[in-house]
Amino acid sequence: MSAHLLDQRPARAAPGLSLHNQITLQLGRVHEACGPARRSFAMWLAGQTQGPVLWISPTWEPGQLNPDGMMAFADPARFIFVHPTRAEDLLWCMEEALRSGAIPLIIGDLPGAPGLTPIRRMHLAAEQGGTMGRAPLGLLLTPGDGGAQGVETRWHMAAAHQGEARRWTLTRRRARALPPITWQASMTAARAGLELIRPQTDDALG
Repeated sequence: MSAHLLDQRPARAAPGLSLHNQITLQLGRVHEACGPARRSFAMWLAGQTQGPVLWISPTWEPGQLNPDGMMAFADPARFIFVHPTRAEDLLWCMEEALRSGAIPLIIGDLPGAPGLTPIRRMHLAAEQGGTMGRAPLGLLLTPGDGGAQGVETRWHMAAAHQGEARRWTLTRRRARALPPITWQASMTAARAGLELIRPQTDDALG
């Protein structure tokens, strides 16, 4: 065996953003959140980051984020909102923001799941954005069950509130090296993050 092979060290794990000790999203990549509570997932993610958050959504979208609702997750003053007037500009804005590396978290609130080519372009842009420092993270919000091709991970979140208790059902539906799994998530205090309970593997999920 060649000596240089013996000198090789194990590759270091890619840096990630930890949402919980059981959930880490890889930086320099694009992830997807779907389901009726996908914006709550995005806000939870924002609450675990520092610095500005860029939120891109179409100008024709009637629903806008409520600052009062955001307060429980993150400071609304951290958010920069961009509202393109054309559908094609949504993905362009996200790609350019990732490439700049100036903002750690870029969220695209989309009317539908994009195809594989735009996702690949955004992955490359996020990698380029990390060449001068910490890589950014991209999150696509897609309606229904999502389905964007080529994303690093896909998450589904739905409300399961009980009285005054704020609870959600959170499912990891897709990850390159991890199985599908479902948690019951709860929030016990403002900006304290989510507590995950009762994880269970679900082999039926795709």
